[in-house]
Amino acid sequence: MFDIGFTELLVIGVVALIVIGPEKLPRMARTVGHLAGRLQRYVADVKADINREIELEELRRMRDSMQQAASNFESSVQSEMNKTETELNKSVEAVVGNPSEIAAEELKKQEPQAPEPEKPAQAKVG
Repeated sequence: MFDIGFTELLVIGVVALIVIGPEKLPRMARTVGHLAGRLQRYVADVKADINREIELEELRRMRDSMQQAASNFESSVQSEMNKTETELNKSVEAVVGNPSEIAAEELKKQEPQAPEPEKPAQAKVG
């Protein structure tokens, strides 16, 4: 993290011993050690949070691209189905005729026809 050599640490220790004094130096070193540990944990937590956010953003991008690919696939399949349906309808019309006319004729065949009422016999006058 920091590029501090042995000689720099020795100089810092001597200055701290002179400024703080031999009685308070161990307590001060312990406190500095605790603060350094807290700082390291905080930095590690921040790094982990940043990494999670980056991964989450990548997953969101991947999800969006997959949804777009799925919708593109769905629309292409739907257009192909519509095109095929149109072609099939044209083929049926060419072979059989107009489907609406055929349907009307089928309905006429299926309707029961009521018998014609009998006419009363006319008497011959003669």
